[in-house]
Amino acid sequence: MDGAGSFGAGRAGSAFDLIAFIKQPQTILRVLAWIFSMVVFASIINEGYVNMGSERLHCVFNKNADACNYGITIGIVAFLACVFFLALDVYFPQISSVKNRKRAVLLEMFFSGFWTFLWFVGFCFLASQWSHTSPKELPLEQASDAARAAITFSFFSILSWVRHAILYIHIGVCVSGVSMSASSAQV
Repeated sequence: MDGAGSFGAGRAGSAFDLIAFIKQPQTILRVLAWIFSMVVFASIINEGYVNMGSERLHCVFNKNADACNYGITIGIVAFLACVFFLALDVYFPQISSVKNRKRAVLLEMFFSGFWTFLWFVGFCFLASQWSHTSPKELPLEQASDAARAAITFSFFSILSWVRHAILYIHIGVCVSGVSMSASSAQV
């Protein structure tokens, strides 16, 4: 993020440096968001449903299947989005068009902001449903750790995605604004 090129990337066509890529803040945040989303959906898929005296599975979040479905859905979509945006970050230095770079940065910025909101809703929904779950509904504290992990990592996901949005606002507005105003002053 030295701001050498437009929208926070170096000059187009430069050689790919894996070590520099791994050290970038957006790469570290993307990997963390990927791990957080994986923990959320995996904990709900693996232990988020229990059967209580019957063959039918019930969601551990107050027997509300919508809570489990929401957590799984936003977790899986966030997981896939992290993979997509990580690939876009690898490809980003090869994009030569300033317009296309701007579109990529805006896409990541708006998606990160929107996904922060969805994680916030998910955290509130899961925490609310968990607080209404009575101990009688979960014999032997079955799946309690998985539910707490899903709630905790939903909160961590809020922090990682809001940091993505702030980072891309900085890249999109500050870095490009400085470089574009400097280039327009030269004309």
